Amino acid sequence: MSTNSSTVGQLLWQGPVCIGWKQDLEGAVYHLANCFLLLGFMGGSGVYGCFYLFGFLGTGYLCCVLWGWFDACGLDIVLWSLLLTTACLLQLAHLVFRLHEDTLPEEFDLLYRTLYLPLQVPLQAYKEIVHCCEEQVLTLATEQTYAVEGETPINRLSLLLSGRVRVSQDGQFLHYIFPYQFMDSPEWESLQPSEEGVFQVTLTAETACSYISWPRKSLHLLLAKERYISRLFSALLGYDISEKLYGLNDKLFAKFGLRFDIRLPSLYHVLGPAAPDPGPESTEEDEGVPEAAGAPPRATPTNVRPAPPCSPTPAAADPPAPPSRMSRPDSGILGEDSSSLVLEDFEEVSGSESLMDYRSDGEYMSF
Repeated sequence: MSTNSSTVGQLLWQGPVCIGWKQDLEGAVYHLANCFLLLGFMGGSGVYGCFYLFGFLGTGYLCCVLWGWFDACGLDIVLWSLLLTTACLLQLAHLVFRLHEDTLPEEFDLLYRTLYLPLQVPLQAYKEIVHCCEEQVLTLATEQTYAVEGETPINRLSLLLSGRVRVSQDGQFLHYIFPYQFMDSPEWESLQPSEEGVFQVTLTAETACSYISWPRKSLHLLLAKERYISRLFSALLGYDISEKLYGLNDKLFAKFGLRFDIRLPSLYHVLGPAAPDPGPESTEEDEGVPEAAGAPPRATPTNVRPAPPCSPTPAAADPPAPPSRMSRPDSGILGEDSSSLVLEDFEEVSGSESLMDYRSDGEYMSF
């Protein structure tokens, strides 16, 4: 042990001492190499920081190769500098390959920054979502239909990227679908993975549109495999459906500003198409049924005195005034449910108009 320590001491303190310092300095290539190395070691982190680091280091080691070859004339200096230069170039090539691999098409990159990045969705999870739709962007021409009511099967889920889609039912305008909204989220949520169905509305492109579409089976497999993506789609679809419902609710209003909530029961029957006008016989029967049902049971009198005839008065010639609506009793007594209350309240509003009154898109946009 003492022998080794004495050897190290001799190398450190009794080693060969420089006989004389060189009077002339090294060439400019040597100093340039050290400047590049100094800048390289000041690089930061991240992908672009690595580009900065290995770019300057590779340039500095390349200058060392030139200095060792022309000035120092040392083979070891040339070999070591060449090896370090090659390592830096390989690292740069690897970074370029990673950047090219992580690059998404323009439409998908914009979709990520608009919809998924605010939710802090990892890029790797987003790539799996994009891979499920095969990275294809589909298009719709103006007035081209995406789905036809009662005919198109529900076999995919689509997200609108650009343009505007008109939704209608029985020829009546309902609402619009704007970019970065799902086109068929209600239909998707209405079916189980093993069920099949058709669209209940018609979707028509108002302008030239582009969208992405996930096949139903492929997306269900992805959601079953990745729990995080399943929760993400559940949140996005729920938000999209709520936005559509509130959009419909905003269009259901009365002229004096009273708004109705579409979540109230049986309000759909008010919004739906009116029933055909029944004949006079059925009208009389319908009027007679509530009177008979509302009258309390009476006992049959044993002795009935005929009422004396009374002479008609002049006021009898005038038509009778319409009966005023009586205050509503407790709904539990007469069996009146909340649906009838909503319908009666809706009918009482003078000048009320519903969403179905919009026959043209211009009326919808002008309000």
